[in-house]
Amino acid sequence: MLHVLGERNFRLFFLGYASSLIGSSMVPVALTFAVIEKLHRTSDVGYVLAAETIPLVAFILIGGVVADRVPRKLSMASADVLRTASQGILAALLLTGTPPLWAYLVLSGIVGAGQAFFNPAMTGLFPEMVSPEGLQSANALRGIADSGGQVIGPAVAGVLVAFAGAGWAIGIDAASYAASAACLLALRIAPRPPVPATSMLRQLAEGWSEFRSRTWVWLIVVQFATFNALSFAPVMVLGPILAARRLGGATAWGAILSAFGVGAVLGGFAAARLRPRRPLVVATLGAAVFALPLSLLAVPVATPFIAVGSGIAGVGIAVFGTFWETSLQREIPNAALSRVSSYDWFGSLAFVPVGYAIAGPLAGAFGIRDVLAFGAAWAVATCGGVLCSRSIRDLTFAGRHDGP
Repeated sequence: MLHVLGERNFRLFFLGYASSLIGSSMVPVALTFAVIEKLHRTSDVGYVLAAETIPLVAFILIGGVVADRVPRKLSMASADVLRTASQGILAALLLTGTPPLWAYLVLSGIVGAGQAFFNPAMTGLFPEMVSPEGLQSANALRGIADSGGQVIGPAVAGVLVAFAGAGWAIGIDAASYAASAACLLALRIAPRPPVPATSMLRQLAEGWSEFRSRTWVWLIVVQFATFNALSFAPVMVLGPILAARRLGGATAWGAILSAFGVGAVLGGFAAARLRPRRPLVVATLGAAVFALPLSLLAVPVATPFIAVGSGIAGVGIAVFGTFWETSLQREIPNAALSRVSSYDWFGSLAFVPVGYAIAGPLAGAFGIRDVLAFGAAWAVATCGGVLCSRSIRDLTFAGRHDGP
């Protein structure tokens, strides 16, 4: 797998991306406990998390069009500069006082807007900077970088929040985005063929046509629209609250998230070596394992057992991510890849702000355990539904398949 690091462009990208992920993986722990400590309202946690996702969803389609029109490394570097400024301001506010809720909302929203331009461009950049034979390994290594950040970031954030304050963790995040931007600007990417001078709406329509013509693409996106809102969002809002009440606070929650990262690192190495004939079947089975930590939180059991379940879920999600991204990059024409990726991101995240916003009220009405148990059941049910489709079962890397 590591042979792909011999390619200069990917090596530079990986260095900057891994650095930024260590910083950004500290933010969920730091930001959540900063809101709880300084604003003293648990419902505000969901609002702040939703504030980042709403601009991400609002701008993601535009981000896909921009990434298919301009050099993708410039789109990504610009997004990193924007996020450096936002996180730097938030760190300064936290270190010098108590920011009002609107400051959290606005600055988190800027980070989300930056992601909207970074993520679709990144999917499209991979086939431009990585050789075809190294594509699956590159995606696996990117997943390992994601996971490695989740191992280091939450653990460091838990210690920093406990002993120094959330502002230091946010400040490290700002610096890591700056490092990522520098590495992206150093890439040497061959120019793409000129883009026809058509309107943005026309290009959106062309991307939509590529997206909807492949049942396996839109089916998984629809699945994750509900999966992320009803399974992922509740655990991110209610998990730290449960940890603060019963498991020991920021340190316990950081350990659970770090265990997820450890599992995802192992899953990334496994995904790089696997050569399944039906990659989306394996990917979907991996996503279903996310139900395990939700179930353990709902019981609830002691932190070490939840951490083990979180680690197993990390393995599954890493496998899903590698084969999903590789399927998109192999099956979608590169000229439209960022736009298709933007529709993927849009559909997958559109209802996450709703999930963040309603998690607290639902927990108040039904209890934290019941909401988490429902999320676990929903994760399994949606994965089972997806596997009923032939378009998922029949897609192979040996050739294209856009069946029913």
